[in-house]
Amino acid sequence: MKQSKASKRLAMSLVPALLLFTTGCTRNMIVLDPKGPIAEQQRDLMAISLALCCVVIVPVLIMTAVIVWRYRDRKGRKATYTPEWEHSTKLEVVWWGIPIVVILILGVITVQATYALEPSRPLESDQKPLTVQVTSLNWKWLFQYPEQGIATVNELRIPQGVPIKFEITADSPMNSFWIPQLGGQMYAMSGMAMTLYLQADEQGMYWGSGANFTGTHFADMYFDVKSTSREEFDRWVDEIKSSSPALTLDGYKRLSEPSVSQKQFFSSFPEGLFEMSVTKYAASHNHGLSWEKAKRFELEETTSGQ
Repeated sequence: MKQSKASKRLAMSLVPALLLFTTGCTRNMIVLDPKGPIAEQQRDLMAISLALCCVVIVPVLIMTAVIVWRYRDRKGRKATYTPEWEHSTKLEVVWWGIPIVVILILGVITVQATYALEPSRPLESDQKPLTVQVTSLNWKWLFQYPEQGIATVNELRIPQGVPIKFEITADSPMNSFWIPQLGGQMYAMSGMAMTLYLQADEQGMYWGSGANFTGTHFADMYFDVKSTSREEFDRWVDEIKSSSPALTLDGYKRLSEPSVSQKQFFSSFPEGLFEMSVTKYAASHNHGLSWEKAKRFELEETTSGQ
């Protein structure tokens, strides 16, 4: 059976909509299920921005469909034929005025959110922030807890309701540190230490990953984030201290080599390891310890301890 021109046009107009609604809908939208104050504010910002954009987009889509249908080529068409029409002040005000107002509102909201969600801005809380030093390696994540003196690979554990101060760097190609349910991304770059404050308001297991392409095993650069009570977190720290080996400079050097790693736990790590990673590629400019100096420092400490 032959299709009419109108039905063909209608089918073609539905293709983009079908693609929009069938692409990626099977995935769990964890970005829209926040578990912390930063992620909640970011979700609200996305929702407000989407609603404002729909003020322009939805009427345009509806008018497009109406115009295509009303002025389609068919016999007995009753639409008014006005070949001399060229201007309408009322219509010009509508289709220029509304978008301009929307853009102004979006601009004000975006500026306010930019300052309110500044990544390095400490979170308001009666709890003391917990510092976690994050190092992006090929293809794994190293987490150092300077206050607790422990380190982990591909597992991050944090206490519920406590602000977490992440200090982020890379000892490998640039990556992006991301825990979708707690907040947005923060780039990890060699030679720099970026600061990001996040907080988990609920206990549970969350998903974290690298969000920047870094080569062959980029897809394996994910890690578990577990939010627990403070008491459980302290027990976890004590367990690692009593049952895990120490991370040495030689161990870190092996860890930094390109490879995929399972979860690892270390009862201690060399003092200043994070700072050494940050300044590793700037050592020739006297901005930090070179690898050889750091190694010699560790040997001196070991000798003095004996």
